[in-house]
Amino acid sequence: MGELIFIGMGIYDEKDISVKGKEELKNADKVYCELYTCSLAGSDVKCIEKEYGVDIEVLTRDQVEREEIPLIEAQEKKVVFLTAGDPMAATTHVDLRLRARDRGIDTWLIHSSSIFSAAASVLGVQHYKFGKTITLPFAGEREYPASPYHGIKQNMEMGLHTLVLLDINGEEQKYMTVNQGTEVLMELEERLGEGVITDKTIMAGLARVGSKEPELKAGHPKDLLDHDFGPGLHCMVVFGELHFMEIDSLIALAGAPEEISYDE
Repeated sequence: MGELIFIGMGIYDEKDISVKGKEELKNADKVYCELYTCSLAGSDVKCIEKEYGVDIEVLTRDQVEREEIPLIEAQEKKVVFLTAGDPMAATTHVDLRLRARDRGIDTWLIHSSSIFSAAASVLGVQHYKFGKTITLPFAGEREYPASPYHGIKQNMEMGLHTLVLLDINGEEQKYMTVNQGTEVLMELEERLGEGVITDKTIMAGLARVGSKEPELKAGHPKDLLDHDFGPGLHCMVVFGELHFMEIDSLIALAGAPEEISYDE
């Protein structure tokens, strides 16, 4: 019986993979990677191949979920499945692991940095004050869903911050920006009118977290709308109740206006 090893690639470039992950990469019979749930802002598959001396096959969602290529190979081989961030941050990876275990395939997780913790760290705000994470999808032909807006509202009512993940389409190389995400939230406020995203709502936009010089900007919606965040990947945070030390951090680390406060 083979083995399926999930290795997190971290959040920025090829050097974010742990020493343990590097060792397993070199010992694998087959290495697969998926980039449809997330990708690396500062690297690509060729850089990873060169850094670790391995051949990597990038799989589409259908190849992973419907054709089950990693599971078929792992029945008799040692297979590595690379994912951006931490390997179990995406529900689809949990499902893949459970299906592997159902077939008697041993699984192992090698963790790495994740935006779920890094966003709070880089902004200097408190990790335990985050509520449910929400995702802003690209708009389709239907009316934009209200669920992200209501998710932020529920967190705010409990005084909690919200990590806002911005949609990506890895196959089309399409990535939502902070500016676009801010526009979406402002449009939802105009439509729903429940006072969640107002002129005084405190938010932050983040780009290239994990790099030496990430781009951070905290302030009100207009501050984010007008700011140039540069290349991706981008994400956002909408804040609930802020401790004075969190306010100091947003001013010092993310360029928030010094007068920033919900008591304005």
